[in-house]
Amino acid sequence: MNYSFNSAHKVAEFLLQIKAISLRPDQPYTWASGWKSPIYCDNRKTLSYPRIRTFIRQEIVKTIDENFGRPDLIAGVATGGIAQAALVAQELGLPLVYVRPKPKDHGTQSQIEGVVESGQSVIVIEDLVSTGQSSLLAVDALRESGCTVKGMVALFSYGFDLAKKNFLEHKCPLVTLTDYGSVLEKAIETNYIQDTDVESLNDWRANPSEWKPQTTS
Repeated sequence: MNYSFNSAHKVAEFLLQIKAISLRPDQPYTWASGWKSPIYCDNRKTLSYPRIRTFIRQEIVKTIDENFGRPDLIAGVATGGIAQAALVAQELGLPLVYVRPKPKDHGTQSQIEGVVESGQSVIVIEDLVSTGQSSLLAVDALRESGCTVKGMVALFSYGFDLAKKNFLEHKCPLVTLTDYGSVLEKAIETNYIQDTDVESLNDWRANPSEWKPQTTS
């Protein structure tokens, strides 16, 4: 997951500044999976801030150019990746599609919305990668349609070992604008969290399904 150190910290700063990422080790969130989590991420908030939205769009475009080269098509993962993908496709002057987690159960029963031609090269855009399983469903659908997936670009990844394993098994390169480590470093630098919180936050990433918040006696 290659990225520029400076830009990764700038993206992390923006995400913390607008509360797209919230760190709360003492009062954890509960994810849909049931996991207790000291972090919550909603990158859709970036769309409401033109300066940040523009910076992220430009960073994604630069990341595509530096890591993959120009594709034939941009694909957004529903739902969080759709808006980011649309901004990137507009910037590059490329066709856009978006991919559902599964085919819809009515009408054309499409999983890919938009026009896809067999043989096209595609970059997939995602807003957030956790385990990678839902993101890679989009990769599978595009490949089944005859596309060559050059890779995926995401705004943020938690950096779970499971995600790295899943992307490796799918032979899909993943590049993120920023990651969990960069967010923690920026959060400490800006006094968003204290040094004493870091151990608990790192423990969560190492074993999120079993993590419990630290208690004070």
